[in-house]
Amino acid sequence: MWSATLSAQRILLLHGTAHIGNGNVLESAAIGVVNDRITFVKNSLTQSFSKQDWDTIINCNGQHFYPSLVSANNTLGLTEIDAVRATRDFNDVGDWNPHVRAQVAYNVESKVVETTRTNGVLLVQATPRGGWISGSSAVMKLSGWNWEDATVLADDGIHLNWPYDPKNYATQKRDIYSFFELAKTYATDRDDQISDLRLEAMKACFIANKRVYIHAESIQQIVDIIDFAASFQLAFPVIVGGRDAHLVGAKLRDSKIPIMLSRVHSLPSREDDLTFLPYQMPSLLKAQGIPFCIQNDGDMQPMNTRNLPFQAGTTIAYGLTAEEALKSVSLSVCQIMGIDKDYGTLEAGKKATFFVSKGPALDMRTNQLTTILVDGKLVSTTNFQEQLYLKYRQKYKAE
Repeated sequence: MWSATLSAQRILLLHGTAHIGNGNVLESAAIGVVNDRITFVKNSLTQSFSKQDWDTIINCNGQHFYPSLVSANNTLGLTEIDAVRATRDFNDVGDWNPHVRAQVAYNVESKVVETTRTNGVLLVQATPRGGWISGSSAVMKLSGWNWEDATVLADDGIHLNWPYDPKNYATQKRDIYSFFELAKTYATDRDDQISDLRLEAMKACFIANKRVYIHAESIQQIVDIIDFAASFQLAFPVIVGGRDAHLVGAKLRDSKIPIMLSRVHSLPSREDDLTFLPYQMPSLLKAQGIPFCIQNDGDMQPMNTRNLPFQAGTTIAYGLTAEEALKSVSLSVCQIMGIDKDYGTLEAGKKATFFVSKGPALDMRTNQLTTILVDGKLVSTTNFQEQLYLKYRQKYKAE
């Protein structure tokens, strides 16, 4: 364990294996951090470092450096106990809510956030739920004094839930087209000064770089979404879920629409699917040249976010290499959300948001964090569950 003040501004970490996040690995690495940025990632055996240049030096001999793992499409920080309505702040009233903002509802004091952080997930895309358009998500740090301090990217994209009911599919799809036609007209052809909060929240989807995250699973939905994105010339459409994405390979690849892939640790949706198909999906998409990342949508989603590294680890046994699996929960997520300039890899110039683990972080047997940095600040590696464990272990040992 390190020993340092939380005000350290110049931190040097030595002699760990650096998993850069882009597929590269550097044995016996040294990482220099000044204020909130990584200044270098070098071979520690071929460089000399003066102790006087650093406030804190951490010897990580035999350990592993990893960039922050990133959880996309998650209600983490927006709910604490699913069974207690007062703690659920992710589902607003109404069907068309692009103006609802997850950023201001994010709870940095959440105990679930604290527990998730200690498994290496340091960034989350806090995402609303419900209706046809749920609202705008925000990329948040799992550390900070308040939601403003924790914000990485406010209002990164709006979330559209594509219809799936066969009986009403055509009507519901037509309603979505109508709303987007109205929103695009408002964004591009307005002459008056009348303001509409809902349509204002949609403007950046047409005239700037705000993403449109479209939640869908089936072949029919995915094919229709590709046509929908082309029809409205959306700059950054993203499909969230994509259970059948591997069956739409060439069309999806040509559209260049990335996939935020459904939870790996799940059952196949059809009786005749291979039982291990969800585990194999990442390698199937990679083989077809479809950009993707892994996300964790599903039951008890916030609590299960701490298993995100282990979901990525499962894909290693089904076609991905260890570094490709890491990329699927780090750099690839950041690229899809548009924050890869500052996050996603261990490279000079990027934000110093990474962690040190005693062993490979994608293996539940060896994921044991000893150091966490979030934007250059050292963060505690303990959580209340560990504190309770130590408390009661001491109690019953004494008895």
